[in-house]
Amino acid sequence: MTLGDQPPPPAAFARAAESMRLSEVRPEIELEELPAPQRLAPYSAAIGASVYRDDDELAVGRLILLYDPDGQRGWEGPFRLVAYVRADMEPEITSDPLLGPVVWSWLTEALDARHADYSAAGGTVTRAVSEGFGNKADDPVSTELELRASWSPAEEDLSGHVAAWCDLMCLAAGIPPLPPDVAALPRRREDPESDRTK
Repeated sequence: MTLGDQPPPPAAFARAAESMRLSEVRPEIELEELPAPQRLAPYSAAIGASVYRDDDELAVGRLILLYDPDGQRGWEGPFRLVAYVRADMEPEITSDPLLGPVVWSWLTEALDARHADYSAAGGTVTRAVSEGFGNKADDPVSTELELRASWSPAEEDLSGHVAAWCDLMCLAAGIPPLPPDVAALPRRREDPESDRTK
């Protein structure tokens, strides 16, 4: 090993990070690996996702895996998942006072439905209204929903957690979940729509 070389990551982290690469996702979802934040934990990995209907991007999100062999305060274990979801919403939906509890239940129910055991969950639901002024006065008013959450997975296999996060993103985008007995079709690599680039 030469000066500046990094030692390989711990096997537990490597297995958990690998399990985040789902082989099958709904056709509305596009996943990609992202650079992970470096200061939150000794080891980290991240993926991003976008939910599309036709060519319209309805929701975006990030899921970050943090690993600290010694754990951190409030984690209840060496792993922590940090999720972010943002979606456009109709103004009448974002004004509903029950929206926060409902969106939080989307996350917890998705984790339960995917049998993704977790502990120490916490987060926030934010509604944002954007209005234009001056030379942007004619821009339509837009409303967005943001969910920021974190939880400690009970196992190294994070595939159920990633699937639950994808389910949450679809719900935020207004796309109903698939019935339990219906599998998502794998995206064909030769399909030009499967490789959207911005």
